[in-house]
Amino acid sequence: MPSALSPVDLARRLGAGLLSFPVTPFTADFAIDEAQYRSNLDWLCGYDVAGLFAAGGTGEFFSLTPAEVARVVGIAVAGTNGRVPVLAGAGYGTAIACEMARAAEAAGADGLLLLPPYLVGSEQEGLSAHIEAVCRATGLGVIVYNRDNAVIGPDALARLCERLPNLVGYKDGIGDIELMTRVYSRLGDRLTYIGGLPTAETFALPYLEMGVTTYSSAVFNFVPDFALDFYAAVRRRDRVAVAQGLRDFILPLIEIRNRRKGYAVSVIKAGMRAVGRDSGPVRSPLTDLAAAEQAELAALVARVVPAQALAAESS
Repeated sequence: MPSALSPVDLARRLGAGLLSFPVTPFTADFAIDEAQYRSNLDWLCGYDVAGLFAAGGTGEFFSLTPAEVARVVGIAVAGTNGRVPVLAGAGYGTAIACEMARAAEAAGADGLLLLPPYLVGSEQEGLSAHIEAVCRATGLGVIVYNRDNAVIGPDALARLCERLPNLVGYKDGIGDIELMTRVYSRLGDRLTYIGGLPTAETFALPYLEMGVTTYSSAVFNFVPDFALDFYAAVRRRDRVAVAQGLRDFILPLIEIRNRRKGYAVSVIKAGMRAVGRDSGPVRSPLTDLAAAEQAELAALVARVVPAQALAAESS
C-alpha cells in the first residue's frame, strides 16, 4: 500500500514536531516480540509525535536481518494505522540498501532513513552515488543520516538535491557546527533538518538556532510526557525549562549511558523496563545494563514520571 504522504508533505510534517525511534522488542531468546511492539506503538501513538522510525538505530537496525527489518516496518505500519508517519531504516551496501528501500515502500512506510554504509569510508563521489541509488530505488522521501563514515558535504549534497526531489531530509549525527551552518546556508529550506546526536536533547537548543527544528528523542520511548514538554520548551526557547530538564533527567541519564560502550541503546530498553513496558534484552554485540544500573535508572525515571502513571503502565 503506497504512502499517502508525498516526500515534500512528509518533510514538512516531520519538521514541525518531535520524532522518535521505537525500540524493537525481543523475547528472552531474541526473537522479535510482535505483541509487545504493537502495544508500544499503540501507546506512543497516543502522544503528539511527528514521526516514528521503525528499525532505526535505537530499534537495533544493526542487529536485524533485512527480512526482519521489513517485518518490523510492516508491523509498525499496521500498528500505527495511519496515525503517525512511519519511516524505515535502510543501510549497509548500496545493493542491500536499495532492496531495503523497495521493501519498506512495499510494506507501506512513509519515508526512509538512510543509515551509513557498512564499515567502509568513501570519497564524496562514492557516497553521492550511494545516496542517489537509494533515492532512485524508491518514491519515498529519503533522509540522509550524516554521521560516522557517511559525512556528505554541502557541495555534494546540493548537487544531489538538484537531481533528487525525494531527498528531503538531513539528519546530523556528528555535531560539526561549522558543517551544519554551511549546509543550512547552502540549502536553506530545501531540506528538513533533524538533530541526531545522542542524546539529542543536549544539543536541541543551540541546533534550533541553526535551523534544526526537530530531533529524534530516544527517551520518548519511555518518558513521552517529559520528552514532549522538553521539546516544547526548546521550541519556545525557554532556556530555564531546558536547563532544568537537562539537570534533572537528561544529564544523569547520560552519566549512566556513558559507562559502557553500546549503552546508548541499552539504557533505552532499561527505561522501558522501568515503566512497565519490558521490551526484552538487547541483541549482541550490545549488553544490557547491570542490575544496579537498572535500579539507578528506575529511580531517575520515578523523578519525572508520576507514581500513578508508573503503576498504570506496570499493571
